[in-house]
Amino acid sequence: MRSGNGLAILLIGFGGLIILGKLGIGLGFFLGLLIPILIILLGVMAWNNGNRLLGGVLGVIGVIMLLGKLSHLFVWVAAIALVMFGVSMLRRNSRA
Repeated sequence: MRSGNGLAILLIGFGGLIILGKLGIGLGFFLGLLIPILIILLGVMAWNNGNRLLGGVLGVIGVIMLLGKLSHLFVWVAAIALVMFGVSMLRRNSRA
């Protein structure tokens, strides 16, 4: 594989996702996750190339964006954890 093929495959993938979105096949959530992950990867690449300030800034921005996209997932996990903790407290009290 030549050096320019990676970028070409990435562009083909992005174009395919955009076309699928226009056709009504809902991949918007995954595309929304892809952008913050790519920003984090750019930050890692900049960090590894010696530009630690730019890499750190891009990494932090990407993580904040990713946390914003996954916030509803964290709410579900917290709600399930609270229910399980409450049930375990009731079981512990009924045994005593």
